[in-house]
Amino acid sequence: MKIEDSEYYKTLNPFKLEMPFGNYYFFEKFIVGELFESIHFDWKKAELLIAEVLNFYGENAQLGFIANRINHYSVDPQNWVKLEKKYNFISASAIVMYNMSTYMNASIEKQFAKKSIKRCTNLHEAIEWILNLKEFN
Repeated sequence: MKIEDSEYYKTLNPFKLEMPFGNYYFFEKFIVGELFESIHFDWKKAELLIAEVLNFYGENAQLGFIANRINHYSVDPQNWVKLEKKYNFISASAIVMYNMSTYMNASIEKQFAKKSIKRCTNLHEAIEWILNLKEFN
């Protein structure tokens, strides 16, 4: 399910950032990312997104990140290492999976990240998990 089709989009009214490689939805405490089909999300793209995030939320932001994997694409798992080393605004992440290959990729990415990454089967599970983290309460 796309975030725009969810109850959260309708009730929380996030800011929508359209990038050449995907759409990002900026909520108060978290971001939902939906990359386009067949994109390879490398560090160059990550830095473009990070600049937009820091510009919107500020340098001291503490956010959750949800990768809503509605499309097939690839991610450089080293992005997690670089993100945690260079920036400190993501408290935890969730990956919403819709098939077994996404589950396997998420499992690999989880090995690279020091911060928590939860694998979820739907958007509701991911958003509720993020909103109930101790960092946000």
